[in-house]
Amino acid sequence: MTRPMIALLTVALLAASCGSTGQPSGSAAPTPTESSSTTPAATSPATTVPATTTAIPATTTSAPSAPTTVPTRDWVEHKTGSDCKCASGTGYTFWTRDASKTKVVFYLEGGGACFSADTCSFTDGTYSVYAGKKGSPADAKGIFNTSRPANPFADWSFIYMPYCTGDVHIGNSVHEYAPGLVVNHNGFTNAGHGLDYLAEHYPNATDVFVMGSSAGGVAAPLYGGLVSDLLPNANVSVLGDGAGSYPDIPDLNAQLADLWGTMSVVPDWDVNAELTPRDWSLPGLYVQSGLHDPSIRMARFDYARDRVQASFTKAAGVGSNDRLARVDTNETDIESAGLDLHVYVAPGDKHTILRSDKMYQLTVEGVPFINWLTSYVNGDHVPDVHCTNCGP
Repeated sequence: MTRPMIALLTVALLAASCGSTGQPSGSAAPTPTESSSTTPAATSPATTVPATTTAIPATTTSAPSAPTTVPTRDWVEHKTGSDCKCASGTGYTFWTRDASKTKVVFYLEGGGACFSADTCSFTDGTYSVYAGKKGSPADAKGIFNTSRPANPFADWSFIYMPYCTGDVHIGNSVHEYAPGLVVNHNGFTNAGHGLDYLAEHYPNATDVFVMGSSAGGVAAPLYGGLVSDLLPNANVSVLGDGAGSYPDIPDLNAQLADLWGTMSVVPDWDVNAELTPRDWSLPGLYVQSGLHDPSIRMARFDYARDRVQASFTKAAGVGSNDRLARVDTNETDIESAGLDLHVYVAPGDKHTILRSDKMYQLTVEGVPFINWLTSYVNGDHVPDVHCTNCGP
């Protein structure tokens, strides 16, 4: 059996028990909310219980080749079975929007992360504890604003995977951080069901864009590799949003692997054969997926002084030094491994762009982000865009 087939079966087995039923959007009951600290506490020990080059126009204000009218299509909420769950054990749902049968966006939602008793609290931790906290993607903006003619994804189908497990969509463990605080790091199983849905409902997809914001932006390159295994004839592109400054530090890699159970879901790819927990890093997900399938196109967006990324690197004990330096270092390391990573780095300390209509307004160094994104979607080899004056 080939390694890609083994990887496919691994995803299918993890997702198979999370059976779902479609339900019209807006029918879910209200979910509890939680607050997030911007300066979470340092990590604390706990016990793990294993669980199963084309020039882009710099002066235009709208993107080329976008549709002028797109029929309104309903979002559908899918309630899943008992094995798909959020951190506290509550139920998990995901959303889909059926439009094109050949062009599909696979989107991974953001919402923080946790790795200690303080950060993993169900009431005031640093992550989303309940699926649906952000509501239906029908109410979101940015790439989800399908009424905007400039949106290059207006006529694409969407699979939207909410986030509520504190493990950047790559966890597979049950961990007790304190008495009474048992966290289901179930992110990989939850998102794996979205992969199952993709393979079942869009087997003839020609183009799949794997995107994510914040925590979802961390995981996007890994899922790009998994999508390429599931749909080997599709053109797969990745765009990570607001996650480019997280470091590759072996001790931190091993700590997160232990807490979240990430090594149990490492794809059985040749490039992963010798990986240890100290090697399985967050920025390294670009490298491993890109080396596994060099045809995957990779891109990232970041604000140079992203305050949210700064708070999490500080919480993890690696300081909040120059975030821009980390963004640039990670890009250099990824490209040194042989990958072509397209980047768009904007000035300021904001966090993420794909869910915001600011994506239609932002211009850096004379290049509108929406034009850069649309050129990337159209398959062009886009140049890097990087702020010169990136702010304090």
